[in-house]
Amino acid sequence: MKPMIPTLLLLAMGSAQAAPIAMEDQSQLKVPGVQAAPQFAPPAESAIPDNAFGKMVREGHALFVDTRRLMPEAVKNGLNCSNCHLDQGRMAHSAPLWGAYPMYPAYRKKNDKVNTFAERIQGCFTFSMNGKPPAADSPQMTALSVYAYWLSTQAPTGVEIAGRGYPEVPKPAAGYDFKRGQQVYQQQCAICHGDNGEGQKVAGEYVMPPLWGKDSYNWGAGMHRINTAASFIKYNMPLGKPGSLSDQQAWDVAAWINRHERPQDPRLVEGSIEKTRLKFHANDGVNLYGQKVDGVLIGQGIGG
Repeated sequence: MKPMIPTLLLLAMGSAQAAPIAMEDQSQLKVPGVQAAPQFAPPAESAIPDNAFGKMVREGHALFVDTRRLMPEAVKNGLNCSNCHLDQGRMAHSAPLWGAYPMYPAYRKKNDKVNTFAERIQGCFTFSMNGKPPAADSPQMTALSVYAYWLSTQAPTGVEIAGRGYPEVPKPAAGYDFKRGQQVYQQQCAICHGDNGEGQKVAGEYVMPPLWGKDSYNWGAGMHRINTAASFIKYNMPLGKPGSLSDQQAWDVAAWINRHERPQDPRLVEGSIEKTRLKFHANDGVNLYGQKVDGVLIGQGIGG
């Protein structure tokens, strides 16, 4: 059985001449062999064992797909984990759990520290869910981690698997265009996410996630980066038609979505958008936080 925690490299500490440690930043996943078929398949649901471990796997699965309803104290917007990690965390090129779990602990530039897998999930609650993360030793975190571990059964530890993450979509030579993005949104996205990015509800519960506004991901979430959103969109959207948009269309519509306001970055520095931009956004991919678009400052935030 694969160990619960990937093996850590033991470093000699005695030499004053020791070379600095180079740690890979996994804030944005690098995906080799995008065109190649994924080399790993997670176990089928029918393979969940009928024992205490299997019970915990099922509890984690339930939390993953119904996060907002089952963890209202931790989620403060309209999203579930499965909105960004499609097919219950199974789908290749949609940041599947089986591609993430075996790669932690890992250094992340976002918080400039080595993160455990639990800390990585906590970051999702803080930013993508705009909420309050559960404690690392809480029953919910244990269940979510066990579900991710089970999906990665027999996956290699510390090896980037084809299909992991959101494959990079290079920025088009002509950049992006908001007007074209608005057209793509209305033609391809509004039917599910609403004309104003508000999502769709049935019986008061979101069945399609909001893409901007008070119930969407906040300005600290990875998806606020236009390049990250373009990669997710290109390989996963429209739902059921992944890859049907061109690179240009993916970038244009990602820019259109991320020019709209959403909850404030919880790391806001001294109430200043500019200080927050300089500290957290200036070197964080392609994003609009702290910039003016059509004379309007982006990043002011929107409350509940």
